[in-house]
Amino acid sequence: MLKIDGIAASAGVAIAKAFKLEHPDYTIHQRDASDSAAELAHLDDALAKSQQELEAIKERTLQELGEKKAEIFESHLLILNDPELLTPVRDKIASDKVSAAFALNETASEFIAMFENMKSAYLKERAADMRDVTKRVLTHLLGLSYVNPADISEEVIVIAEDLTPSDTAQLNRNYVKGFTTNIGGRTSHSAIMARSLEIPAVVGTKEVLDKVNGGDLVIVDGLDGSVIINPTEDVLNEYMAKRDKHLKQIEEWKKLREVQTSSKDGVHVELAANIGTPNDVVGVMENGGEGVGLYRTEFLYMGRTELPSEEIQFNAYKTVLEKMEGKPVVVRTLDIGGDKELPYLNLPKEMNPFLGFRAIRLCLEQKDLFRTQLRALLRASVYGSLRIMFPMIATLDEFRAAKALLMEEKEKLKAEGVQVSDEIQLGIMVEIPSTAVLADQFAKEVDFFSIGTNDLIQYTMAADRMNERVSYLYQPYNPAILRLVKMVIDAAHKEGKWAGMCGEMAGDATAIPLLLGLGLDEFSMSATSILPARSQISKLSKADMEQLAAKALQMQTAAQVVELVHAIGE
Repeated sequence: MLKIDGIAASAGVAIAKAFKLEHPDYTIHQRDASDSAAELAHLDDALAKSQQELEAIKERTLQELGEKKAEIFESHLLILNDPELLTPVRDKIASDKVSAAFALNETASEFIAMFENMKSAYLKERAADMRDVTKRVLTHLLGLSYVNPADISEEVIVIAEDLTPSDTAQLNRNYVKGFTTNIGGRTSHSAIMARSLEIPAVVGTKEVLDKVNGGDLVIVDGLDGSVIINPTEDVLNEYMAKRDKHLKQIEEWKKLREVQTSSKDGVHVELAANIGTPNDVVGVMENGGEGVGLYRTEFLYMGRTELPSEEIQFNAYKTVLEKMEGKPVVVRTLDIGGDKELPYLNLPKEMNPFLGFRAIRLCLEQKDLFRTQLRALLRASVYGSLRIMFPMIATLDEFRAAKALLMEEKEKLKAEGVQVSDEIQLGIMVEIPSTAVLADQFAKEVDFFSIGTNDLIQYTMAADRMNERVSYLYQPYNPAILRLVKMVIDAAHKEGKWAGMCGEMAGDATAIPLLLGLGLDEFSMSATSILPARSQISKLSKADMEQLAAKALQMQTAAQVVELVHAIGE
């Protein structure tokens, strides 16, 4: 028996025989080619075959997983037909007298390297898309054979170096009980689609492909992030019981979809969801979300060659507000910079972009860009319960300047005869320690706070959350973080305002008891975390959690806080 640890990417426990899914060798042996016309024809043939395959996969994904997941393959089709990729490939074939496979691989590799060198997780995923499309075309150009995941016809655990979006979309849930990979993270396409398919998955194991033989009995524990190869009978029985318990738990959680979120002693809190596109609203409603606590509008700006128009933005915001059927929607204004870049803005490179020209700082300088978004939001406000949130606010002057621009655009729209809601709440993300410390003053002017713990933690601990060497300092439960959170919540309540949280911490099972005790009003998380969180909160007494939080604030280390919280379940 061998146990390998990885990253829990999709919840659940799966037990089945191993099926090793290995991609063919894409090494290109022929570089030169004298007949350019034949190579160009060969390329066109491979592109046409790839187009047919992708359209079939897109249609299947649309039927089985819905429109949002099918969008991945729409983007693959765009890449396949992108003149920015194909024109240099054809030019290289004709001018350098090289094979179609060599020209495609060389050109695509340049694009992939460019995307991979960007800090944005979103843009890094574009590298994965480009790689997936390139391999598909190369399979035809090189005449390679490849086992299609859709052809799997017995219950298996898929083992792979990585799974492309195409691979994952073709997994048949009737046979593929789970998968595990050497590389990948929770935000990769394969992990996201695994959660949609409700297939347990563990990624980032580094070595599982080398350690498993086809036919081995494998357990994938997507709850704790571990993979067990050829378990003993006792271990097998243990995990079968764990699997059954989790399946029963899921059925219990589903009963809570229409239930208001309340603690055991009757205190109501709001469970909302973080979304990136209008299509994400379906998941919010299916999981009983009581609102949208964070709509990341930057995704409207990404993957484009120019800024989205006011009309494009208006339609997106209007769609979300209408689909939420009157439930509150917190829209964060453009948060670009740091790990999120927009190439078409041509912003200068910075030594430390996380502390640089980003978010509200950019918007207050490039006012035309900001005004367009504000107008679109104001126009959409009459279609639901809109709350607008400014990110990366460090000073009161920044908030006042942003609010002034909003008010100017509101008056202009009214003068034009455009209807605008007078019920819009205006708040800020609290992600900079200076703002948390001065929360008592901000609370006099804002309608609400939403604590962005992802950045608040890294700024407070002076530890880049994308740097693995200092990842031990990314401590949500550190008493210093908890004290800042308490300052923000207390300041809001003193002025009769509400305080929410939209960072990863809000959906963390260890953090939830502490946040309930600290008085957090709104918890915003991934949609799939809502029902487990609702269940957890229903079993907690707010009064007891207040005592727990008070003790945690007096602790010295994050480890002590974790031990304290875990003790309540014993």
